[in-house]
Amino acid sequence: MKLKIVIGVTGASGAIYAKDLLMKIEKYSQQIERCAVVFSDQARLVWQHELGNDNPDDLKFMQYPNDSFFAPFASGSGNYDVMIICPCSMGTLGRIAAGIANDLIARTADVMLKERRKLILVPRETPYNLIHLKNMLELGQAGAIICPASPSFYNNPARIDDLVETVTARILKLAGLKIDSFEWMEKN
Repeated sequence: MKLKIVIGVTGASGAIYAKDLLMKIEKYSQQIERCAVVFSDQARLVWQHELGNDNPDDLKFMQYPNDSFFAPFASGSGNYDVMIICPCSMGTLGRIAAGIANDLIARTADVMLKERRKLILVPRETPYNLIHLKNMLELGQAGAIICPASPSFYNNPARIDDLVETVTARILKLAGLKIDSFEWMEKN
């Protein structure tokens, strides 16, 4: 079964995670029926600041404006399988936890929760305060998967990209994709 995926990119630091995630989704496109992308306004600014000349509009996926609900995944009848918000700002996470669907990213997350579909949130924040933790608990209890952008080191990373890939590989596996990546104690 091919997946229908929507990617939300918010204004938390960590645009490199979103870029790598989208590049990998392109690489594994044979497993994907459709992939759509929604950037918050702040996400575009952070992307530009952190990645320089890399233009998010050059992506090969259909993009939807965050201020419109006229997207197929804004309704449960759109039948999208997975939503990944990467990186996920604490403001976005808090609005989703409170049920405030005031933009397309939050509305789509609300749809995923109400339809009992996969919602993966990738917060990139440190340290967490008590409100962050309570919001993550609330979302975890509602069925969301909280996957912090915490790279692993047991694969002996040599470059920043190696660290980023430990996070994006985990996200894609959680989404249900079959990918080639480091697996603990597996012989390659």
